[in-house]
Order: sequence, then C-alpha cells, then structure tokens
Amino acid sequence: MTRIDPTARIGKNVVLGEGVEIGPFTVIEDDVIIGDNTKIEGHVKIGRYTQIGRDCVIHWGAVLGHTSVDLKAQPGVCRTIIGDRNIIREYVSISASSFDGQATRIGNDNLLMHWTNIAHDCVIGDRVIMANFATLGGHVVIEGNARIGAHAAFHQHVRVGEGVMAGACSKFVQDVPPYTVADGHPARVRGLNLIGRGTARNHPMAEVPEESIRRLKQAFRLLFRSNLNTRQAIEQIRRELLPDRYVAHLIEFIESSKRGICR
Repeated sequence: MTRIDPTARIGKNVVLGEGVEIGPFTVIEDDVIIGDNTKIEGHVKIGRYTQIGRDCVIHWGAVLGHTSVDLKAQPGVCRTIIGDRNIIREYVSISASSFDGQATRIGNDNLLMHWTNIAHDCVIGDRVIMANFATLGGHVVIEGNARIGAHAAFHQHVRVGEGVMAGACSKFVQDVPPYTVADGHPARVRGLNLIGRGTARNHPMAEVPEESIRRLKQAFRLLFRSNLNTRQAIEQIRRELLPDRYVAHLIEFIESSKRGICR
C-alpha cells in the first residue's frame, strides 16, 4: 500500500510503485517514476524526469534530479536514473544531465552518506560507498565496489576504477586505476587495495582469487615501482600476466584514459 503524507506535493504523470512511502513536505515534480517499496523521508525534492528503483531509502533533505548547474546545459528531457536498493542519506544532492536525452546514472546497492554531491552526467556503478561530503564534478565515472573517502573531490571527467579506495580529503585530477588505493593533494597511487581483504566485511577485493591478486601485485610493481614507462610496463604485463580478467581490466582502463592516471 502506498502511503503519502498529506503535506507532500506530487506532480503530474508521477508513477508510484507498490509500498512507496512519501514523508512530510516532500516535493515530487512531474514525470517521475518511483519503484516498489522505496521510502522517501521528509523535505526531499525529486526533480522532473527522475527515475528511482525499488527498495531504496532516501533520507531527510535529499535533492535528487535537480537542474544541472553546467553553464552549457540545455532544456529538454534531462534525466536522473537511480537503481535499486540504494541508501541515500541526509542532504545528498544529485544533478540531472545537462542535455536532452542524456542521464546522470546511479547503479544498485550504493550507500551515499550525507552531503554527498554528484554533479551532472556522472555515472556511478554498483556497491559504491561515498562518505560524507564527497564531491564529484560533471561527467565523473566511478566503477563498481569503489570506496570514496569523506571530503574527497573529483575533477570533471575523472574516472575511478573498480575496487578503488579513494582517501579522505584528497584531490583527484587524473584517473584512478582499478584495485588501487589513492590519496593526497593531488592524489597519488599508494598501493593495491588489499588491507583488511581477509577480514573486513564487504571488502571490495574480497572476491578476487588469490592467483589474480598475485598477478595484480606483479602488474602494480611493473607499472608503479619499476623503471619502465607505462607503455613498456603494459607490454611486459601482456607477455607475462595475461590471461587474467582483473589484470586485463587494469591495463584496458589505463590505455583508455584520456586524462592520464594518478602516479
């Protein structure tokens, strides 16, 4: 059964799934879709053309799908698409895309802690945790299982690889390779994200096989601890460490980088 507080304001063409709850003074604009059993607390604003999946929890004061602040933004169907089972804490801000027919996208099973800011046209994967006040510029991509520390800030168009641990209060102006820890101002790669892998609950690297960990360690040494340049290191990795899907993803990510990678 859907429950809507009498003080909430619901726009036109809004689709609410079964079991949706909407709290006091929440505003949902036109053309919004909300999936089954999603719970929305009070004083939330959900902008036009936003789509939210099922079993999400959206806490007090969040603003989702608001108009892009990009000065190049154009009017049109600018979407925000949020997947299933996301926890969005107090005062999180997620911007819609800047251009007609495009979308800011959030995957499934993510935790966005309070005051997280996700700008226009970002893409967030699955099982990402962003701590308090983490901030993404426009067009940032964060792959699955990443951990973003509090107050970390990301320049526009930066990519963050799968399984990354991004240190708190760090400044990211280049891409962060998968499976690494990066920290600093500006951020530098410090090592592989392995601390606590055997004991920490839901560690992003917990499912990586031991043989792949061994190969990733070798790849890391070639990339970051040898006298080889990046091209030479990748050539040697290809000869010695493939096939391995984790190593393959690491070198594909580096080769496709447009901003360069954190060193």
